[in-house]
Amino acid sequence: MAMGLGVLSLPPSVFWALTPKELDATLRGRFGKGNAMASLPRREFDALMQQYPD
Repeated sequence: MAMGLGVLSLPPSVFWALTPKELDATLRGRFGKGNAMASLPRREFDALMQQYPD
């Protein structure tokens, strides 16, 4: 939220309408690839989904 609303100055309606891929593309377009994190392995994602099911 800090990046989208603060740094990029996106209106809230635009920020909340973005998909994660669109937000990623917006940030990469503004700041470059930089030190992008590797994708989360499926087993770690599944473990997080078990911890935080909502």
